[in-house]
Amino acid sequence: MKKIKRIGVLTGGGDCPGLNAVIRAVVNTAIRNYGIEVYGIKDGYSGLINKEITKLELKDVSGILPRGGTILGTSNRDNPFKYKTINSKGEKKYKDVSAKVIKTIEYNEIDVLITIGGDGTQAIANKLFEKCSIPVIGVPKTIDNDLNGTDVTFGFDTALSIATSSIDRLHSTAESHHRIMAIEVMGRYAGWIALESGLAGGGDVILIPEIPFKMEKIAKKIYDRKKRGKRFSLIVVAEGAKPEGGDIIFSRKVDDPNDPIRLGGISNYVGNKIEDITGIETRYTILGHVQRGGSPTAFDRILATRFGYHAVEAAVKGKFGYMVGIRGQDIKTTLIKEAIEVPRRIKPQSDLVKTAMSVGTSFGI
Repeated sequence: MKKIKRIGVLTGGGDCPGLNAVIRAVVNTAIRNYGIEVYGIKDGYSGLINKEITKLELKDVSGILPRGGTILGTSNRDNPFKYKTINSKGEKKYKDVSAKVIKTIEYNEIDVLITIGGDGTQAIANKLFEKCSIPVIGVPKTIDNDLNGTDVTFGFDTALSIATSSIDRLHSTAESHHRIMAIEVMGRYAGWIALESGLAGGGDVILIPEIPFKMEKIAKKIYDRKKRGKRFSLIVVAEGAKPEGGDIIFSRKVDDPNDPIRLGGISNYVGNKIEDITGIETRYTILGHVQRGGSPTAFDRILATRFGYHAVEAAVKGKFGYMVGIRGQDIKTTLIKEAIEVPRRIKPQSDLVKTAMSVGTSFGI
């Protein structure tokens, strides 16, 4: 096996706390343990397409552990296999520019590419590996926690903490004004943030994509609480939740073949419907990108650091086409193609759902 002299690292998809911790671990492990050079690729796959690469030294990653976001920048739009271009007539076209990626990697003599990102980033990485023979190692990142091959992704714990803290704050104002509060959290088509923050924050109703809800069941829960003297209720809603037999609510469609729908607005829909049914004043709050920002929790810092270290170890061992992940207490590797094959969703009969139901939480069913 060829000795690795240079590693390239990129952060793709949405930003989240913990990305810098991975970059720091990759740079320190590669340089200190193996004398391997590390090159940072700017703005995800865009940097490989547009030749925006910079060498990373130990000084470049000093002090970045507690910082949110990513020092490299990121993008969830620059898929080299479906890259948007505009011709002289102003017409949008999508074409395969993966040859540019290969040339950039070859020109910079990068021996292995470490891709830090979620399902979209890893799907592209796997395609580069299988179609273009580029050695890749994946690192799972997403606040949605919907990647297989790992029990949890870094970024999720921080988003969960922010969502839970926000629910705690809304609890007091809901109780004071005797209102219903609908709190919308991120997660796309997976309900992990809604379920766990709702459970931790004492949500009376939790609505998740995996369990379509009925509005009358939500209203019944609120009526039951009112009979017991509880004049307020908290509804925690995942952005991808939808009513039984209905469609997902989205804010708009965009010209993006990778992700053409921007979710958002389900809390407004639920809030208005519930106020119409119950007559109780209802307000909604969309937490949005605040869940992605800020300093990572200690858990995410440690997990991200472990992922970065093990990604370099996997690269040195030649485990290309694999993604690192945590299983129990140990870091394991899984083929990227297996990790992205089926999204990690909540099972309606899971222990977490049963636990929430046992303490009186309604899922609108």
